Amino acid sequence: MVEGGRWPAKATPGEVVPVEATVFREGHDAVNATAVLFGPDRRVHSWSPMVDVAPGLDRFRGFLQPDAVGDWTFRVEAWSDPYATWAHDASIKVAAGQDVDLMLTEGALLFEEIVSRKLQRRRTPQDAQLLEDVARELADTSRPAEARLAMATQQSVHDALRRIPLRRLMTPSATYPLRVERRLALAGSWYEMFPRSEGATQTRDGTWRSGTFVSAARRLPAIAAMGFDVVYLTPIHPIGTTFRKGRNNTLDAEPGDPGSPYAIGSADGGHDAIHPDLGTERGFKAFVAEAREHGLEVALDLALQCSPDHPWVTEHPEWFTVRADGSIAYAENPPKKYQDIYPLNFDRDPRGLSEEILRIVRVWIERGVTLFRVDNPHTKPLDFWEWLLAEVRATDPEVIFLSEAFTKPAMMQTLARIGFHQSYTYFTWRNTKEEIEEYLTEVSGEQGAVMRPAFWPTTHDILPPYLQDGGAAGFAVRAVLAATGSPTWGIYSGYELVENVPRPGVEEQIDNEKYEYRPRDWARADDLGLSMLLGRLNEIRRNHPALQQLRNLTVHPTTNGQVVAFSRRVRAEHLPAAGRPGATADDVVLVIVNLDPHQAQESTVLLDLEALGLTPPDGVEDQPFFTVHDELSGATYPWGRHPYVRLEPHQQVAHVLRVTPA
Repeated sequence: MVEGGRWPAKATPGEVVPVEATVFREGHDAVNATAVLFGPDRRVHSWSPMVDVAPGLDRFRGFLQPDAVGDWTFRVEAWSDPYATWAHDASIKVAAGQDVDLMLTEGALLFEEIVSRKLQRRRTPQDAQLLEDVARELADTSRPAEARLAMATQQSVHDALRRIPLRRLMTPSATYPLRVERRLALAGSWYEMFPRSEGATQTRDGTWRSGTFVSAARRLPAIAAMGFDVVYLTPIHPIGTTFRKGRNNTLDAEPGDPGSPYAIGSADGGHDAIHPDLGTERGFKAFVAEAREHGLEVALDLALQCSPDHPWVTEHPEWFTVRADGSIAYAENPPKKYQDIYPLNFDRDPRGLSEEILRIVRVWIERGVTLFRVDNPHTKPLDFWEWLLAEVRATDPEVIFLSEAFTKPAMMQTLARIGFHQSYTYFTWRNTKEEIEEYLTEVSGEQGAVMRPAFWPTTHDILPPYLQDGGAAGFAVRAVLAATGSPTWGIYSGYELVENVPRPGVEEQIDNEKYEYRPRDWARADDLGLSMLLGRLNEIRRNHPALQQLRNLTVHPTTNGQVVAFSRRVRAEHLPAAGRPGATADDVVLVIVNLDPHQAQESTVLLDLEALGLTPPDGVEDQPFFTVHDELSGATYPWGRHPYVRLEPHQQVAHVLRVTPA
């Protein structure tokens, strides 16, 4: 539950949702619990038996799995478990020769209730027959007491009564909201591009001609071939000329410098307009249609700020902050200054500004945009976002909003609570083994009920030190971690080319694309091999439901500080009905990564067999008893509990292993 149910927890169709609750009662009788899921029609959809996962601490866990988009609800039902109470007491007393006949008589009476018509018609024929046989056996006083007790307490009886139990004193919790959104809200692969760079050309006199939607569309087949789901465009609006930034963020732009696309607005229009160099509205819609033909959806940057030339500056001066000298305040993050950008002020006319932004969002939805990457949402009021997201959801529930808020945890998480579907994360700066293990555990834990993480190794204005020094192997390492560490991940165009030269003094690329055209020689990407790796990672993600889930991750210890190991598992009963071939088995993926991009590293991996769904035969857990198949290299290995690995960065930086019981 989120803030007592003020906001809904989140899920997507097919997502396995863990539910935990503290359940206890007076006395010594056994207590148990059930997690119950109600569909959007408020009828019971399904329920899950809960298990005491912390004996002595009364902590129970179950799993729910919604199967359609909509506003669902759930609750926990606690109840007295008369069978578990009797089985516990009878096993002790019969073994001690105490009240033997009385305990078996009470058991026979209990099973008369267990096999009542109301409960039996809900059971499978096999379970129903088993319990009727037990009832007859317990009532047969000619049989030895030990045999009657053994039949009534065998594991198959426990299992049948776990599926359809006899419940007394049922006590429900409050009912809490669960918002189920489409699958892409949880799992997807994003590819970021500046459409003006794709197809940009330089003339003989040194001036540049911008790329267009037509030339940018030529890149779509290659993006789709790498298995991406979303093509994300940085702002495509007219760009102001006042205080326009030049190359590498210089204050003095040269003639022909295109300026930052985040300095939105000119005489050609504002946030609802298209930069004339890129094309027309018709051309944009054609780009969207072309993307869809290749299985791609289009995301657009929603950057709520203005250049000094934006029409709003003269039409709505009340939407900006006016300083004591009468000037409009430009954006600052001292000592950084952004003279080409005016931030919006929601305090002076919140209703008018909010309604205008909603109108703009709906303009782009009508033009075919289905996702928005929201620039710096933490600098706008939370009540505005809560309202805007609710308004869009009411009319266009398929639209997804990604929060780009690299800020303090409380703000990041509250943006997620109030409705953002996905969130940028601190993954970009988590580099050591300890940092990565801690962060993977954090984002896949309770936090995952509201904040769906998007892992990006780089962005158009972030080039972390690890990638500045790691070369192609470093880029491969971070791609594997991002693609398998989170159901949603993304890369910035040029990642395939290992663009890793920083601008001196800052963590961003030299010749930054925010301030100039950056056409690329994509043929070089094939030589580096990263395009093939990216495509293979996306293919693996599509083939494995375990990699499309968030809250199913386990970190496995290793003996080397440069080697990280983690797994994801989906049990067979939670796999889609039309899922993988052989869906009677769990889907288990084990990822082992060498974090050192320069040297080979060796390690023993100390596997958590329970997390992998594996049970070793007696006495052979350190001998091979299961198989792993490397989805990257194609190799297959027989493994035991403590396998040895060696990873050479210039050959293979990681194992991505499908785990198969022997």
